[in-house]
Amino acid sequence: MDLLNVSKTRYTTKAYDAKRKIPQQQFERLLEILRLTPSSINIQPWHFFIADNQTAKERIAKALVGKYAYNAAKVLDSSHTILFCTKADISEQHLDNLLNQDDLSGRFKDEKTKQGQKDSRSGYVHYYRNEKGDIQRWAENQTFIALGQILLAAGIEGIDATPIGGFDEEIMTEELQLTEKGLVPSVLLTLGYRSDSDFNATLPKSRLNKEDIFTQL
Repeated sequence: MDLLNVSKTRYTTKAYDAKRKIPQQQFERLLEILRLTPSSINIQPWHFFIADNQTAKERIAKALVGKYAYNAAKVLDSSHTILFCTKADISEQHLDNLLNQDDLSGRFKDEKTKQGQKDSRSGYVHYYRNEKGDIQRWAENQTFIALGQILLAAGIEGIDATPIGGFDEEIMTEELQLTEKGLVPSVLLTLGYRSDSDFNATLPKSRLNKEDIFTQL
């Protein structure tokens, strides 16, 4: 697959064909690609809620009201919708889980190496929480790396996608009890296949010229 061509042809889908469903095996591939997303110090500060049926999508759509109502149809007509959440803080339990997984994956040659990884991660978390004072922003930046990864993967797989930042965060948080889970909602992603009525499918892609965004040092 030519990644440049995928980048030229994929676009933000505005209307979905509600009758078409992503094959389960193909969707599982996308989830595995999502799971393998890189993150700073492999911190993986995310959790993903999958809505693959009408009842689940209706729960997500509860947060698409008022000024966000125009996004509801994208969720309801999509094949699958994913809510990307970010940890509100990085707990010691999360750090322990990461370290234990590193150990199970065979990343440490000895206990000294393991302790070094533990100290390094804890140091970065301390820096972003206590010195920079923006640990949630740092964590959420990692979540948006995951969004970019699956957007490109969907394009490669021939699946249409729409990232959605416009939703009522309070309603979403209450509906899924995110505060109790230590999570904040970051972004929605709808996946499926475009409708013939999608006006955006035929519009030319528009990006700034390379002279506007690249500086050769």
